[in-house]
Amino acid sequence: MKIVVLDGYTENPGDLSWEELGKLGELTVYDRTAEDQILSRIGDAEIVITNKTPLTRATMDACPNMRYIAVLATGYNVVDVAAAKEKGIPVSNVPTYGTASVGQFAIAMLLEICHHVAHHSQTVFEGKWNSCADWCYWDYPLIELDGKTMGIIGFGRIGQTTGKIAKAMGMEILAYDAFPSESGKAIAEYVDLDTLLGKSDVVALHCPLFPETQGIINKDTIAKMKDGVILLNNSRGPLIVEQDVADALNSGKIYAAGLDVVSTEPIKNDNPLLKAKNCFITPHISWAPKESRQRIMDCTVSNVAAFQSGAPVNVVNK
Repeated sequence: MKIVVLDGYTENPGDLSWEELGKLGELTVYDRTAEDQILSRIGDAEIVITNKTPLTRATMDACPNMRYIAVLATGYNVVDVAAAKEKGIPVSNVPTYGTASVGQFAIAMLLEICHHVAHHSQTVFEGKWNSCADWCYWDYPLIELDGKTMGIIGFGRIGQTTGKIAKAMGMEILAYDAFPSESGKAIAEYVDLDTLLGKSDVVALHCPLFPETQGIINKDTIAKMKDGVILLNNSRGPLIVEQDVADALNSGKIYAAGLDVVSTEPIKNDNPLLKAKNCFITPHISWAPKESRQRIMDCTVSNVAAFQSGAPVNVVNK
């Protein structure tokens, strides 16, 4: 079978191997594929692997040899799964791979906000410490997390991982989720959304992007938060109304925000968060440690092999 990877660079910029996938067919890997290159690059391939390159109904119509689509991610909104289902094309994703790394990254953003480690290190190298009149200094308020409350919206695997780490630092954990679990109850107290917003010193988003969660952080929900709250989002950019969050940062209602995702990626120059006070933005890298990407690779190989055996797994459009 012919296998084509349309945008493999972010999954494997050179520190992993496509060798195992190559054993399953005639493999072609492209680092990136522009919209006007999609059809020619798929050609007569039976297996198409994508990360963020869109696969539309029109593309499937134009590529009749396509028999299977594998997504190098958990989210699969880049694929018209309904059209694929109509055509009998299974679409598989990678359901779990970054639980540890995404939870770890949420805490990393929080600790940076609390201590400004990178900034203070830079000032030392710039000579500020050796010319300081005192034996130490700090340029921002330093925040101790012990005894404070973290509210986590979305308390599945990743939310619970973040909660475990925060709890180990002495934080109280509140959770809001449509499906409370016993494992979650061992970490957090489940509460309604208004209670979480009103009691939390830190609000972390770990929920999927659904119509009911889009814009869940907006001027109305922000108004219910404590003054000086810290907001974390390394789930999906559209969970927040960016102008409302920027306004709250600039007014001080939100003390700081740590964001690894935005509504349009790469970020646009006119994004209001770029000019907001005390806003930390990273380029959607929570998922990207090598260990996580290796799990994506391993699962994708298994997904393709299962399809070839006649029993596809991790299918999102059954």
